[in-house]
Parts: sequence; C-alpha cells; structure tokens
Amino acid sequence: MPRTPRTTTHAARTAKPASSSGSRRGLTKPSAGRSQAAPATGRNVGFWQKAFGGFTAWTVRTKFWKRLALGIIAVILLAVGSMYGVAQWYIHEHAGEPTTVGVTFIPDYARYYGLDARQTYTAILEDLNVKQVRLTSYWDSMEPEQGTFNFSELDWEMQMAQDHGVKVSLSLGLRQPRWPECHMPGWASKMQGENAASEQWKPALMDFITQVVNRYKNSPALDSYQLENEYFLKAFGQCTDFNRQRLVDEFNLVKSLDPDHTLVVSMSNNAIGTPVGDPKPDEYAISIYKRVWDKTITKRYFEYPIPAWYYAFRAGFVELTTGRNSFIHELQAEAWTPDPFGGTLTTPLAEQDKSMNPTILTNRIKYGEATGMKTLDLWGVEWWYWRKVKFNDPGLWDAARAGIAASQQANLELLQKKQP
Repeated sequence: MPRTPRTTTHAARTAKPASSSGSRRGLTKPSAGRSQAAPATGRNVGFWQKAFGGFTAWTVRTKFWKRLALGIIAVILLAVGSMYGVAQWYIHEHAGEPTTVGVTFIPDYARYYGLDARQTYTAILEDLNVKQVRLTSYWDSMEPEQGTFNFSELDWEMQMAQDHGVKVSLSLGLRQPRWPECHMPGWASKMQGENAASEQWKPALMDFITQVVNRYKNSPALDSYQLENEYFLKAFGQCTDFNRQRLVDEFNLVKSLDPDHTLVVSMSNNAIGTPVGDPKPDEYAISIYKRVWDKTITKRYFEYPIPAWYYAFRAGFVELTTGRNSFIHELQAEAWTPDPFGGTLTTPLAEQDKSMNPTILTNRIKYGEATGMKTLDLWGVEWWYWRKVKFNDPGLWDAARAGIAASQQANLELLQKKQP
C-alpha cells in the first residue's frame, strides 16, 4: 500500500509552545537584544539539520553507500585485471628468450668478510660458473688523490671475465652498490665542504667517468654500463645530491664517449613507480627485496606479499610506455638481519637463516624467473662464499650454483627447440 504523505497546517507550523515560568536551567526571559538573534541562529541550524537529514534519507533510499562500495570494488578489480593482463602480455612476449642468472661482485665487500677478493671472484667465475657479473668502479678507490688513478683491480676483474667468457655490466658514477652508496673520495668531499649544493666536485666526477669509459669501452667482456645506482633513492645511503640534471649530464657524457654499449639506469623504488623524465636509457633496472626486518612496527621479519606477476606488470608497463626493456639488477639473495646485531658479519648464523637460507634462495631464483624478466643479478654472493669458507657451510653457495645451472640448462633446451 502506498504511503500517505504527512501534511502540516500553517497553524501547526507557526504555533508557539506554551512557556513556563523560566527554563529548566533557571534562566530568565532573554533580553530583547538576544531575542532578535535567536531566530537567525535557529534557521541556520535547521537548514543544516534538514540538509543532513535529507542526504541521509537519500543515501538510504538510493542505497548510496552500497553502490559506492560496489563501484570501488569494480574499479579495483578492473585495475588489477588490467595490470595482470599487461603482466601476462609481457611474460608471453619474452617467453622465447634465454634467462641469464648473474651476480654482483664487490671486492671491498669480500674484504669486509675477511675474504681474499681475487680468490672469491675466481670461485664465482669457475665454481658458480656465472655468465654475467656486475662490477663496480668506486671513485674513492680508483682516484684516491685527484688526477691519480688506480685501475689495477678492475683491470684484473675485466680480464678474468674475458678469459672465462663472462659478460660484464659495469657500474659508473658517484652512487654505486653497497654502503655508503655514494663513494666520494676525501679530496672531493673537501671541495663540497658543508655546502651540499656546491658543484665544485662535479667536473672532477665527470673526468673520472670519462677515464673509466675510455679505459674499458673496447674490452670484449664489456656488455653494458649501469649509470648511478637508484639515483633518486633518499631513504638509504649517505648521498646529498639528487639533481636530475647531473644524471642527464652523465648520461649524455657516457653516450658521447661510447654510443655502442647499452646504458642502463635503475629505478629508485623496490615496489612502486615508473620512470618519468630524462634521461631515457637503453634499458631500465629494477631491485627486488622480498624478506626484510621490520624495525618500526612488528619488530619481526616481514615478507612483502607481492606476486611475481606484479613485477612483470612493472616491466610490461615500462615497455609499453617507453619502448624500453627492464631487468632485475638486484634480486635479494642475502640475509636482511635485525639492526641490533650490526649486520651479517656479527649476526648468529641461525638468525641469518631466518631471513635467507638455501630453500629461500632456491625459491627466490624461481620467483625472479617467474617475473618474465630475462636477466637476474643475484645480490649477496660474497656472503654465500663467506659462509662456505669460514664456517664450512656451503648450503647457500650450492643452492645458487644449482639455480644458475638449471637456468643454463633451460636455455640450452630452449635453443634446441628453436633449431630445425
């Protein structure tokens, strides 16, 4: 039965309630001055009450909140579905390409563990049998005094790579892998002084980059350069200069010196974002860290619940919007231990294993392969070797070797399928 609307007569709307002698609060009759302001206030309050009441009634009548919730859910599902579609496109687009599992090697980090850097590097090439390695050119190590260069260690590493048929991706610039990230020599720091905006040191950096590129651009082992490491990342490292123009100038310099080799720039966030602005490199690099120590909220290990296809989406989106491919230049394969222990060197092995152990490492390589990106540089090879030689614990080393061998075998089978 339809509802009969209630009506109110003019008399009822305008009738005044009977007044008592004073209010319940014991107030006397308002003064004439106050009685004039009261109706205006009453009208304002009444308007907003009616407006809110009307909106509430409308939302109930139209099921507004339910519709809004359903709309939000639909938008989320559409977004996730689109992302998943881009991810599957990227994986399919590159399915017929071989996968290279390499490592990053830093001699200073090997020495941090008390290892012989040359022995460690030799084991990487001959025992792990990697076919790609990322090497560094630390400014503070190779130009300890302005104009005095020492490339002897990197010369040896490049020659060893050439002798073993290993491709090298050479890191360039001020910011390179491992703490403190920005490896500025003391004499250049004095140029900068306390003024972070000072640019007196920048021509010296450009000269150092020129020296490095000209020295190695004709090496048969050189495959690519990686310019600056996660340049815009401000949350980690002892770096003060994030000026985009410096990155652009370095990029243009390297391209002018060596236009033939691939020049890579890495993204500055592990999980979100896409590259915008200049420079436009030949390829982009992505870092993936999955299991970390949460020192702020839970005070326990935390694994990012990010599926591998999400990184395929990131790579696919970059390729669709820029025409550039992406790869993983740091795939976490090293323990991320609680801060109170002071790093892996002083953290008990059992505690390290909570963050990274042979099983996790094996699964991490599979995770990297599931992203569809075809180059995976594992992070932490010096740590594996330290566990192997100092504690007679080869589990991590063996797991990495098995994963690298499995990838190479898959590449061989892929090549055989392509042959007529």
